[in-house]
Amino acid sequence: MDIIKMIEQEQMSKEITDFNVGDTVQVHYHIKEGNRERVQVFEGTVIKRQGGSNRETFTVRRISYGVGVERTFALHSPKIEKLVVTRRGSVRRSRLFYLRERTGKRARVKEKRNY
Repeated sequence: MDIIKMIEQEQMSKEITDFNVGDTVQVHYHIKEGNRERVQVFEGTVIKRQGGSNRETFTVRRISYGVGVERTFALHSPKIEKLVVTRRGSVRRSRLFYLRERTGKRARVKEKRNY
């Protein structure tokens, strides 16, 4: 079991931004199109974090042209160039699936206040 843990520790990325469910994040992700490679920014609200160690994933949801789009990223993936937190959300749940039925102003998450 220690060998597996050592391999997992090697694969984990060192600089991870601290974020939580309800935060609005920008994920800078490497996309390969044919023989070209570029960085695409996916910005939205984190609705779920799951797993642990190097298998941890998070799901980001945004509205694009009136359609809800969700994308799941592996947290320690080498394809993630950087992760920027634009807003801190104040939520009381670990899964925000109720945002799927809501649109417009009802789908907003309160911003966390720092006093």
